[in-house]
This record gives sequence, structure tokens and C-alpha cells, in this order.
Amino acid sequence: MPDKIAVITGAGSGIGRASAHALLELGFNVALAGRRKEMLEETAALANLPAHRTLVVPTDIMDPKSIDALFDRVKSTYGRIDLLFNNAGTSTRNIPIEDLTYEQWSAVVATNLTGSFLCAQHAFRMMKAQNPQGGRIINNGSVSAHVPRRNSVPYASTKHALTGLTRSLALDGREYGITCGQIDIGNAATERNRDTSVGRLQASGRVEAEARIDVKEVAKGVAYMAGLPPEANVLFMTVMAAKMPYVGRG
Repeated sequence: MPDKIAVITGAGSGIGRASAHALLELGFNVALAGRRKEMLEETAALANLPAHRTLVVPTDIMDPKSIDALFDRVKSTYGRIDLLFNNAGTSTRNIPIEDLTYEQWSAVVATNLTGSFLCAQHAFRMMKAQNPQGGRIINNGSVSAHVPRRNSVPYASTKHALTGLTRSLALDGREYGITCGQIDIGNAATERNRDTSVGRLQASGRVEAEARIDVKEVAKGVAYMAGLPPEANVLFMTVMAAKMPYVGRG
């Protein structure tokens, strides 16, 4: 697929990095967005590909102007966008609702929901205006878009909202050749959820370790969704650790 252009947020580590490498192997050129420039550069270096295949764009997903600058760079460098992977996200960790601060709530909403909306809006505009028209948006949901953990109100709320964003984009993009799907991930082995392998609060009130899966397995799902022809779409995909407490979680 020559000259296919992808944008990945949160590309400096974890799922974003693994997905970037999977898409590069698939033939995409990839714009790497994230807060830490050195981590984005490491993602690019680890791919061991010609420099033009990646574009490092330090981006604060909580800052609308930073998102503006990201898509300006993509447009000026590549001229189009074929895929957006809305991957960047954050959460609070085991904070009861009565103890949550407004700032903690707002940070999760700004990153997971508003940031994803703004990136999707930019991508939608470009995909609608470019020639040939169209493209694909993939949102990183979570199994928490369906079944929440205890003490995870901000995260579960934003991930449920992402499902509405996914369905709305899929509907509104039909006449322009723009598809949208959501990958719901359960217990990918990232630095951010290392505590899951040690012990997480369960619905029962017990603290127990949970199974995790390699991020490369998640990236395979992203690559599958990204590699579909324009007339096909995976609206929702769940990739999870087989033995994690999701089915019947609570």
C-alpha cells in the first residue's frame, strides 16, 4: 500500500509503539505523536527503517493548539491521512468517587475523550477534503467501555463515551468513505498497568493478580483493522488476556 499515511497518538511506548511498528511493517508511513520526544524517537529508531517512513511530532493531547500543530505537520509533510489511531489515554488508579478531585476528573476527560474527539475531527476534515477521499479512524476503547473496574469512574466514563464517538463517526463518515472502529483491549502488558500483574482490586473486594498479554498481540489487531479494504470495517474488536477477570467480572 504505497504512500499510506497513519497517525498514532501515544506512540512513545506500549500499545502505541507496538502498533506503530506493526503498521510500518504493513507499509504505512507513520506520524508518531506523544508528549515525550525522546520516546517517539526511540520508537522510530527501533523500527530500523528509512527516515521518511516516520515523522516524530511531540504532541500534548490535552492542548488543542498542540493537536492543531500535529495535523498541520502531517498535512505539510505527507499531504493526506489514511489512518488515525486514537491511542493516547490516561486514568486515575483506585480512587473512590468521593475522593476524586475536579482536576483528576478533568485530566482524564481531556485526554481520553476530548483529545480523541479533536484528533478525529482533524482527521475527518482531511479525509473528507483529500483526493482520493476517505480513510479510517480506530479508537482505543477498553474492556472498561463495557465492564468497569471498581473505583474507576473517570476512566470507565470516558471509555463508554468513546463508544458513542466511534458509532457517530462510523455513521457520519459513510458517504465520504471514512470508516471508524474501536479496539477494546484487556490487560495488555504495558508499564502503565504493571500493577495488574501484582494485584488489582476485584469486584469481590479482594486484591488479586491478573493475566496479561504482550502488546504485540494487540498491535496485530490494530494492523488487521487498518489493513482492511475501504468497503470493510471492524466496528468493535476485543483483544484480551484469556484468563483475565472480564467475562463475569462482577
